[in-house]
Amino acid sequence: MIKTIINAWKLPQVRKRILYTLLLILIFRIGCMIPIPGIDSLQLAEYVESNSNSLVATMNILSGGALTRLSIFTLSIAPYITASIVIQLLTLAIPALEQMKKEGEEGKKKMNKIMKYLTVVLAIFEGFGVFVTYGGSEGIFLLPNSYMIPIFLLTVTAGTAFLTWLGDQITEKGIGNGISMLIFVGIVAAVPSAITMLLDLMGILVGAFSLTGTLVALGILIGALILVTAVVWVQEAERRVPVQYAKKVVGRKMYGGQSTHIPMKLVMAGVIPIILAMSIMTFPALIVSFVAPDVVNNIANGSGFLRALTILSQPSLLIGAAEGITFEAIMYVIGHSLIYMLLIVGFTFFYTLITFNPVEVSNNLKRNGGFVPGIRPGKPTTDYLKAITNNLTWFGSLFLGLVAIVPIAFQLTGLPVSFGGTAVLIIVGVALEFSRQLESQMLMRNYKGFLE
Repeated sequence: MIKTIINAWKLPQVRKRILYTLLLILIFRIGCMIPIPGIDSLQLAEYVESNSNSLVATMNILSGGALTRLSIFTLSIAPYITASIVIQLLTLAIPALEQMKKEGEEGKKKMNKIMKYLTVVLAIFEGFGVFVTYGGSEGIFLLPNSYMIPIFLLTVTAGTAFLTWLGDQITEKGIGNGISMLIFVGIVAAVPSAITMLLDLMGILVGAFSLTGTLVALGILIGALILVTAVVWVQEAERRVPVQYAKKVVGRKMYGGQSTHIPMKLVMAGVIPIILAMSIMTFPALIVSFVAPDVVNNIANGSGFLRALTILSQPSLLIGAAEGITFEAIMYVIGHSLIYMLLIVGFTFFYTLITFNPVEVSNNLKRNGGFVPGIRPGKPTTDYLKAITNNLTWFGSLFLGLVAIVPIAFQLTGLPVSFGGTAVLIIVGVALEFSRQLESQMLMRNYKGFLE
């Protein structure tokens, strides 16, 4: 990948795109540091420090630290991601959206416009949720709620809309995949704090070297390397189904007869199933924080159904509040992990069904004179593709589930694991896509130079 970046930098047109992308990323990072008007920074810092294991801190990493700073980009592009997932799901249920999807570039523009309107609506609701979450702490907001609520909602909604526009600019005039790039940058922004944690574990920062801490830090680094290697392998793995096109004679010319293949990714759904499962798992704790914030703030001393629901949704709350790892904490982590795994597997199958339709692929092959060697066209080909899809999806869904729950299990060890499996999947996926985008940009420039 480093070699690809060096070669891309030598081309003036590609270099301009890279510099433009870096400029927009810099604007994004500066915006993450600008607080919303009417915030007491000292009180906010005390609240975040005293609630380091809360739901807010858990969601913070995907926003690049903007959430706990209550910056103008507090919501990041989370509402846009939610809106895109909702639109994709509604496409299955609403024929008008399905027809719009088939209209090509014009239909895509219409769907993007609907998606952006929905993003604004979701940003207002999510912004109000964040306001209520922080509103339970006295002194964070300097203005009365009658003034603070409209200022807060207007600022975070405008911030999300601006980031959506920023992502579009990176896609059109930069390297590409602007939304994914912003998520990537937000996650990578937490790398310095993760390095600081490891150095602190080794005792280097305090001047007291710890052999045990060093061994633990090396274990974390080796585990991270193994995880990244496995994610790269799974992201790049694909099953290639061979396809042969029949020969046909038109006039004096012969067409067809070539061989190709259908590339079927091992994880067709990407990271979407984890995001959906995470949203559902954290939703109960979010609701409880609205209706009964005392339950969330006093997990160690609380009792009852709401407490159990909150801990099952977010077991890190109990681990942070308890003195040491208790049997109760272990049972809640196991229950949370099993439910999380089942949701990921279910959403992986559901989302794969949306992105890859064996019936449609089979019909397209039959219409164009293509066939899978040894398999008859029509229903046999559909059944064959369905069987392959199911096998790939089972493996991919279990892999996604393991990647997501392993960091949860590490919470029981008390180790400073800063990045979850979702973050690693996003970082690796965007990095690989960034490399492919650079290669395609260089290839396009080489073709243009040859033609000129």
